[in-house]
Amino acid sequence: MALTPSTMLPLGTPLPLELIRSELAAGSTQQVSGSPLDLQALAGRPVLVLFLCAHCPFVKQIEPELTRLAGEHAGGAGVSGLQLIGISSNSTLTHPQEGPEGLRAQAAAHHWSFPYLFDADQALARAFQAACTPDLFLFGADHRLAYRGQLDDSRPGNDLPCNGRDLRAAIAAVLAGDPVPGEQRPAIGCNIKWHPERGPVVRAT
Repeated sequence: MALTPSTMLPLGTPLPLELIRSELAAGSTQQVSGSPLDLQALAGRPVLVLFLCAHCPFVKQIEPELTRLAGEHAGGAGVSGLQLIGISSNSTLTHPQEGPEGLRAQAAAHHWSFPYLFDADQALARAFQAACTPDLFLFGADHRLAYRGQLDDSRPGNDLPCNGRDLRAAIAAVLAGDPVPGEQRPAIGCNIKWHPERGPVVRAT
């Protein structure tokens, strides 16, 4: 494990829906669990993209809070219309437990009903410049990046409460149509496990 921060993709970056669509159509990305992902239905709705994996202790630290968030925004129901999408991009060449079976087991254990995608060729991770697990990206209703960074200050072993404070404040602002207030702090976690022949993404500038 290499402790790695988020690249902090520039705010305003568009959500790459067309890439997600083409990757799913080609089979390079597959949905492994959750409600069927309807990309057409995302028009005019905020989207929270979560880069996750099955084994990382930093992901395990936040799994209960993700379950709470998923329950509050299940299926994009209610006035918020927020859609959660999980993506796992770890190489199964080096970490076979991160394949579809392991991700389905993780989602089932935590009762996640949001779409969970397996990014087999890592094209989605590269498009988001994702670097770590967890790495979180919140897009507004205009599908422009409004927040990226940590869930909250909790980390494995630091005894701080995992309450989603930073992400929840960002979600509240986005749902109200307001700018996200305050400093955005990078997420920190295990590095994404890139295929052996590929290096990590280049940090955003």
